[in-house]
Amino acid sequence: MQPRQGIVTIFSSFLQFEADEFQSWAVDPKLRRSMENALLQGRENESENFWVVYWHKIWQTQASILAASHIAAYLQEVCYWVSRKIATNFAGSLSVADMFQIAIAHVHKILNKFNPQSGSNLKGYAELAFQGIIKDTLRLRQEADICTDWALLHKLSRKRLIQSLQNAGFKSPTIESYVLAWECFQELYTAENTKVRKLVKPNAGTWQVITNLYNNQRLRLAGSSSSIASPQNLEEWLSTCANSVRAFLYPKYVSTDASLNNDGTGNLLDTLPADLPESLIAEIIAQEETANRQDQQTELNTVLIQAIASLDIQSQKLLQMYYSQQITQQQIAQQLEMKQYTVSRRLSSIKRSLLLTITQWSLQTWHISPTANVVENISISLEEWLKVYYYHGNQSTQMEPS
Repeated sequence: MQPRQGIVTIFSSFLQFEADEFQSWAVDPKLRRSMENALLQGRENESENFWVVYWHKIWQTQASILAASHIAAYLQEVCYWVSRKIATNFAGSLSVADMFQIAIAHVHKILNKFNPQSGSNLKGYAELAFQGIIKDTLRLRQEADICTDWALLHKLSRKRLIQSLQNAGFKSPTIESYVLAWECFQELYTAENTKVRKLVKPNAGTWQVITNLYNNQRLRLAGSSSSIASPQNLEEWLSTCANSVRAFLYPKYVSTDASLNNDGTGNLLDTLPADLPESLIAEIIAQEETANRQDQQTELNTVLIQAIASLDIQSQKLLQMYYSQQITQQQIAQQLEMKQYTVSRRLSSIKRSLLLTITQWSLQTWHISPTANVVENISISLEEWLKVYYYHGNQSTQMEPS
């Protein structure tokens, strides 16, 4: 992949695919103008991280679509490499381009969770988040692909069904009828089939029993004016429910540079407002210039390196294999002739030990109490630190204190 050069390009261009491979970078004119205007405020020499914090702050305070788009542009590379890695390990599931679109569409979730004040690095944080998003989508997709419509309805939760119907655009009265039909189906149709994923459609007699229960229960619906339903109605409604759930589990994703018009002109980014508040620059600069921040980073970095050096040889080897060689736990287990779950437990135990070291250091040095939120932020930062530390061959990685 050709690396992007310059702050303007990094925060205003999007990856283009051809035959599931990287083709080129496409610069969006609106985002380019936005970045150029921001640079005119006299911050030409600021770092990538400065602009990450800047756009995140604007998004946080004003829910700016423009700011979110700048962040989405910035995260293109990390999203691509995560998608490519997962596509290699899960061959045949989805293409790299599909996984990329699934992950990048959830940038708003990353923005919601990301906290620059905790010392978290956005790219490292996003890498973990993208992995989780793609793997969750694959799991849901596999479940939906394997299950018949009736098995899917059998395994479904009420909350997920309502979300799916709302996503499909149905109004409250229709949703109430569909949910009641589903509840009657759930109550009466077990089919005594141990292979739940292959559950077949109810027979005519069962449909009639389900319909009778629905008609007896329909008076409890809002307004109690729903008409008597037939077995055909119930089958049609539940088929609609299943289709809505499938669409909700893995929706189609549209690229931000996809054409909006039949003549190929225009794209989604053309609709973004060019909002660019100026007053936040000073605030971000003040945050970046917090006294002794670099000293804190260096001290914590030393604490972690010493903690790793104090581990036993096998623990150090496990970290090296997992983070530096980037091989799976199963592959590590094969090389070390142990069980996969043993590798998993050992890695978890090692990270818990390092996490305890950091929280104790934070409490003793900076009097930061290890609340649940603090520990969660430190855990995320530790995972990022380990990835970067081993990726750069144990060079001078910095982990900011939470």
